Amino acid sequence: MNKDEILNVKKNVFWMGLTSLFTDISSEMIYPILPIFLASTLGVSKAFIGLIEGIAESTASILKIFSGWLSDRWRKRKILVVLGYGLSALGKPILSLVTAGWQVLSLRFLDRFGKGVRTSPRDALIAE
Repeated sequence: MNKDEILNVKKNVFWMGLTSLFTDISSEMIYPILPIFLASTLGVSKAFIGLIEGIAESTASILKIFSGWLSDRWRKRKILVVLGYGLSALGKPILSLVTAGWQVLSLRFLDRFGKGVRTSPRDALIAE
């Protein structure tokens, strides 16, 4: 086994995989119950819940294109990956403090902004 490998996998790939795993676990623990919290506790309408999810997912999808182009242009993929995971990690604990639907919208936007920024550069790093 090479000193640059963990469990026969390159260190960068191993650590990005672990980071991705824990980020996905934290998202899957929070976001499936978020609509229930919004509707029952905050009294947000179903239309606004749909708007939150639509904005969040659109943000991630659109930013994947731009972050991929930017990482190819800059050749600085790691900084975009760290920024993306950092933004996603920043917003999740703050969700415990929200008192209004617009705050959830802002935090979901931040989380999906992070996902959009990190996904394409991360995939390029793994491919390299």
